[in-house]
Amino acid sequence: MAVVSFTRMDEGTKDDYALLHALERDYVAALPDRLLAALEALDNSLAGYQISRLQHSLQSATRAEADGADEELIVAALIHDLGDDLAPENHSQLAAAIIRPYVRAEVTWILEMHGVFQMKYYADKIGLNPDERDRWASHKWFASCERFCRDWDQTAFDPDYPTKPLSYFEPYLRQIFSRPAFDPEIIQ
Repeated sequence: MAVVSFTRMDEGTKDDYALLHALERDYVAALPDRLLAALEALDNSLAGYQISRLQHSLQSATRAEADGADEELIVAALIHDLGDDLAPENHSQLAAAIIRPYVRAEVTWILEMHGVFQMKYYADKIGLNPDERDRWASHKWFASCERFCRDWDQTAFDPDYPTKPLSYFEPYLRQIFSRPAFDPEIIQ
């Protein structure tokens, strides 16, 4: 496999950066495959729930679709907890950073804030403020995030809920993550 000639970026040649650009293009194109693998890994993630984190993610996406959500929100529901393994104290922001280049700003804000908004349903049981989200009550996407958490996230721990498999959502995920990053036609 070809490699660059430099050990410092400022010493790279046009040929070095042409090589890296070609490799990066292929790497970016494989993002959906890496995301699918990361979702599959959630099947062996945080324990203690009646269902796996993968099943929770699939159930969230299934609920979003059943509720009439658009493709961007369905994929957001699917990946919303991808950050649990690598950023357990900051999982919402990690998921938002992953999807940000491919969706409208509202979807990114929902993912970024869902960790705070979901506290409404459990924070009082662990000595935290369940109304922490209220500081964003006047935000234009408050109701959207509230709906995401109330209807699709916090309810998605039911082992008996008829949940669609990852293979069902794969075309949605591939569609979103194959878009040009920061496409002005999509991103607001």
